[in-house]
Formats: sequence, structure tokens, C-alpha cells
Amino acid sequence: MSQSPQPIVQVDIISDVMCPWCIVGFKQLEIALSQTGVGARVRWHPFELNPEMAPEGENLAAHIQRKYGSSSDQSAAARARLAEIGTSLGFRFAFDAESRIVNSFSAHRLLDYAATQGVQHPLKLALFAAHFTDQRDLSDESVLLDVAAEVGLDRASAQTALHCEAHANAVRAQERVWAENGISGVPTMIFGETYVVTGAQSPQVYAQVLQQALTACSSAAVD
Repeated sequence: MSQSPQPIVQVDIISDVMCPWCIVGFKQLEIALSQTGVGARVRWHPFELNPEMAPEGENLAAHIQRKYGSSSDQSAAARARLAEIGTSLGFRFAFDAESRIVNSFSAHRLLDYAATQGVQHPLKLALFAAHFTDQRDLSDESVLLDVAAEVGLDRASAQTALHCEAHANAVRAQERVWAENGISGVPTMIFGETYVVTGAQSPQVYAQVLQQALTACSSAAVD
């Protein structure tokens, strides 16, 4: 007897590789997908938390204290809590006193190119790991090219893409679209092009929204 095909939901994720809650949210989504038996067709979309960030970046602790007005102790406690959450989800945040946040525009350009090559999703996950686990500088072109090669992209073609205005313009255009549609924080996930969920949520929340999207899709198919 043939098995019914696995139901698939389109999930669009607006995200910045500098955002720790984006990888937390995705790992929570993975749990929901496993629990529900639903598959996801994931598309990542660009968002820059700090579009004016200088190329050399900024110390992470200092950045958090400056941007959010938190104390040194509050900043350290927040990073420790994130590390605990990451461990529970199978992702390692390796924060230390030298951790930095950097300009992510080039990473988004590379992701735009990777989408044309069918490897955007593995590249996005590899960039999260490179930044948060391995403390690699994602504003450094050579680092970006190394990560690109690790997921199977041709290094020379990836380098060309990083200097291609078409990819830069595509990223800016996508960012404008999301801003014009009221997206002001990440992660933001859109399920079935209809249901919008902001912030990193629990697997239970994502499971409920996945079911909603499936139900809406089934109803539309019947109509």
C-alpha cells in the first residue's frame, strides 16, 4: 500500500544571521515539524538588525549595553540564558568577552546568490554556526567564501556574486518590501503565505500554526 505524501507548508523566514533568536526560532520550528510530521519548504529573507554597522563591527557586550541600555551584568545574564537555550536545542552559542557583532549585508548578498544555486538553506545554517559557534567574522570576504565552499558553492562564482550589484540590489529590494509590510523585528515567520508569527516561539506554537496553514490550504483546494 502506498503511503500518503508528507504534507508540506511554505515557511518564509525573515532573519538576520546576527540574530541569535533567529536560529533559536528555527530550531524550535524543527521540533514542531518533527512532532507534527509536516514538512517545510523554507525560504530565508534578508533583514539587517544594524544596517549602519561599521565594517569592523562592535564588541557584542558593548553593543548590547549601548543599544538596549542594559547593564554589564544583564548583558552577561542574557548571553548565558541564550547559551542554555541553545544547548537544549542542540546548537552551541560560544559567547565570550571577545564576541563581536558585524555588518551582515555581504552575508545577505551571498545568501541571495545561494538561493539561485539551491543551497540557500544549508548556507544560512552554516552561517549561523560560523558566527555563533565558531566566532568567525562574517564581514570578512574570505570567511564568507570559506563557508560558501563548505556547503558546495563554487568559490570563484561566490566571490563574483559578492561583488555583483544585482545581488546587492535584490537584498535591498527585499528589505524594503518587508519594511513596507510592517516587519520591524526578527525572526518573523510566515506560514503558507498567510499566518505571521513574530519572535522565537515554542514548538507548540509553531505546531499550531503549521496545522492552521495546512487546514487553510486543504480548504482552498476543496473550494
